[in-house]
Amino acid sequence: MVTDGISAGDTTWVLVAAALVMLMTPGLAFFYGGLVREKNVLGTIMHSFVVIALVSLLWVTVGYSLAFGPDHGGIIGGLDWLLLRHVGQTANADYAATIPHLAFMVFQMMFAVITPALITGAFAERAKFSTFLVFTALWSLLVYAPVAHWVWAPGGWLRELGALDFAGGTVVHVNAGIAALVAAIMYGKRLEFGKEAVEPHDVSMMMLGVAILWFGWFGFNAGSALAANGLAINAFVVTHVAAAAAALTWMLLSWAQSKKPSAVGVGAGAVAGLVAITPASGYVDAGPAIAIGIGAGVFCYLAVQLRHRLHLDDTLDVVGVHGVGGAWGAIATGIFASVAVNAAGADGLIHGNPGQLGTQALAVGVTLGYSLIATLVILRVLDWVMGLRVSEEEEKLGLDISQHGERAYTLQGLSVQSVAELTVPRPRRWAYERGRSLAANGTGGLPSKLLERETKPWIRK
Repeated sequence: MVTDGISAGDTTWVLVAAALVMLMTPGLAFFYGGLVREKNVLGTIMHSFVVIALVSLLWVTVGYSLAFGPDHGGIIGGLDWLLLRHVGQTANADYAATIPHLAFMVFQMMFAVITPALITGAFAERAKFSTFLVFTALWSLLVYAPVAHWVWAPGGWLRELGALDFAGGTVVHVNAGIAALVAAIMYGKRLEFGKEAVEPHDVSMMMLGVAILWFGWFGFNAGSALAANGLAINAFVVTHVAAAAAALTWMLLSWAQSKKPSAVGVGAGAVAGLVAITPASGYVDAGPAIAIGIGAGVFCYLAVQLRHRLHLDDTLDVVGVHGVGGAWGAIATGIFASVAVNAAGADGLIHGNPGQLGTQALAVGVTLGYSLIATLVILRVLDWVMGLRVSEEEEKLGLDISQHGERAYTLQGLSVQSVAELTVPRPRRWAYERGRSLAANGTGGLPSKLLERETKPWIRK
């Protein structure tokens, strides 16, 4: 059914896809939350959830206008659409002729939400929450919005050059991946990094997060067709097979190295495949998608191994999975793209157009360079003004208590902290109670040190 150019079917699909993409950020929260230690679960999950609220409001007020508003020199959108002025229930043919402009806006909102959430994996377990909020706001407006305009908006200079990015390989993953590298270096290593084993506290939570991400990614990629049509179906299919190929590839590589098939490896591999197929999902069919997935499994696995060798504390391997996976996917688009799949795209290298590979490489390089410099400047200023990290005592205690005053788990109705209270001998309980109170409020000092010393035999840190 089409009324005044608006298709009910297309609109329905894009709204469902927007909901699926929104679900990806809570999925990311569980993915990241399962990989950190027990004392930092809520702090890690909180990063992703608060980004949904913060970036959504920024997007409606100014972000969407900067990213997709009327072009200014190919660099940025204007302020014509502040607070969604002129963004209404009719279609904007520059973006999608068969859905309301508001539907396109809210679909793109969910991309703007998840991108800074991805970066948080690089500084998990040591970030000061207040600084994180300011960083997220600044990065969304100063980094994400311009890059989105360059690649996706009419008049954007990379779009005009012919760069292809169907659903966010450069705008989302390369952009977030290089920002994560800068953040991991700027925040520095965790206190225990390289000194003791730091293992995931709940791999089952991590796998739940992967499942939600995989499910939501169908909206991410197939929804980017902006219509319920054959291109959306193709994007759906290639998204799934690329993820499957990457998951198996990573599992086999880790199996060969460690002699056991790793659940974490399967999950990380699936996410790497989803990342890599994202820019190509609207331009390739199943065969190239499998090749892209296998490549993602290999390249991202090797990148994570290199990260270990370099002793870079990228807590949750954002650089290896999203940065490397996104760059590979963008380059692979220049190799495998075909106008037989999408007439609005271009042929790639294997279809006789080597120039497309160069255009893709340029888009990756420009995104890497701009995001690196802009992120470095933002973090330098914030480190000087606010400080990036929590104190050593707060980090030892865990971000759940030190930043949020809460704990993630209860045991038969009792919190882990309450169990400790029952087992701490009475003569020592005064130190425990006073130390817990001050540490939870970020006061630090001798009482919190007493907390650590007096309760160490009875409470798991």
